[in-house]
Amino acid sequence: MFSRNSIVVGETVAEDLGGVRVGDNLKLIVTNSGGAVGSRINKMEKAGIIEKFCLKVEPPLLGLNMFYIVVNSQDQKEIIKNVKLAGMPFTIVPCVGGITVIGVIVKEDMQQKIELLEKLMENVRVMSVFEADNTKIQHNLTRTDLEILNELMENPRKKIEQLSRETELSTKTINRGLEKLQNNESIQFTLVFDPSKIEGFICYAVVAITQEDIPKMLKRFEKEFGEDYLMTPFLAKNQVVLFLYSDSIFKMDEMTEKVAKIEGTMTTELFIPKKIDMPSKWLEKRLETLTKSETLHISQAN
Repeated sequence: MFSRNSIVVGETVAEDLGGVRVGDNLKLIVTNSGGAVGSRINKMEKAGIIEKFCLKVEPPLLGLNMFYIVVNSQDQKEIIKNVKLAGMPFTIVPCVGGITVIGVIVKEDMQQKIELLEKLMENVRVMSVFEADNTKIQHNLTRTDLEILNELMENPRKKIEQLSRETELSTKTINRGLEKLQNNESIQFTLVFDPSKIEGFICYAVVAITQEDIPKMLKRFEKEFGEDYLMTPFLAKNQVVLFLYSDSIFKMDEMTEKVAKIEGTMTTELFIPKKIDMPSKWLEKRLETLTKSETLHISQAN
């Protein structure tokens, strides 16, 4: 299983890894890896670049709603406290300049929850709020899929034999399930990394706002910027978030201008993350609820 993330290697880390050049774009294997790749992964963990391996599941796949809120405040603890009063945090991305981007999960009444959160944050500047795109998500997960997901949530690098023992499913069933999960675009076997440890490069996110078909825009961005992707783009109803890297602020500015010139892009916003966190508590609770349900039924969130 391959992560859809890549890590760009800086000078100090390149020296530590040995045989890796500055600027190398490493595709990381999420399962237990041996040989040179496994050694590189271990060294990146020790260097603090890789903080943890994780399973990223889009909440709408499990019948939940999600929206993003962008605020300007230095008090991140207070922001998270308010978010938890309205829903559950999905992603927390503090950025340079006191800006924080948060994905918020709610089960229902999303508009009411958005209004509640905006009231709770009346003392901070709310820059924007936008809903995640859940219209093209296929809700075809079975109870077996959820059992496998539950085990991978604890450790996405578990071997097939271990998954088979812990779920009491055959290795053949595990193989089929893993293939299905890997092919589902709403599920990523990925990692949490520390952007500050990637020396010699600037990691940043460009939000492209569009009114065109999102899959079409993704193809255009992939064609132009695929080699510069740091991780898989995040999607919203009329926005695509591109995670890129450059070796200077001037190159970063140039890349942002290129995104703005792609056909279908209305406007862009630039963010420089200091950290990217993906809490898993919501996933743990949701999988527990679904697997204990007598009649499994996952439908599109409204």
